[in-house]
Amino acid sequence: MKPMDSMDSTDVTEPAAVVREFWARMQARDWAGLGALLADDLVVEWPVSAELIEGRADFVSVNAEYPEGWSIEVIRVVADGETVVSEVEVPHETVGVHRVVSLWTVRDGRITAGREYWTAPGSDPSPQWRAAFVRPL
Repeated sequence: MKPMDSMDSTDVTEPAAVVREFWARMQARDWAGLGALLADDLVVEWPVSAELIEGRADFVSVNAEYPEGWSIEVIRVVADGETVVSEVEVPHETVGVHRVVSLWTVRDGRITAGREYWTAPGSDPSPQWRAAFVRPL
């Protein structure tokens, strides 16, 4: 297993490719490989649950410890310079389906910061006053 700090020539550095690889390694449960894409001093915010994750090791651990039964489907990845936005769907055998929109900062081939909005589709019901203007997804 290669150290979390090393990246070989097959690793990606273009920001959108780094984020696509991030999700591929997450799906593969390749925790060391995931860590290789993250800066040591990574900071990730989860505003919906009001949590802050500081450091690569804690970010990898919180994901590695999540109860099994999940998979990841990348819906889209959009990049503008070092800012990358990803939308993924995460179905879980017992928890249900979650969607996450993540805003990443990628510098020199590593994710240095992120803000992720995790939610379950339909968890915020449409108010009655909008019924004349909208329809369910």
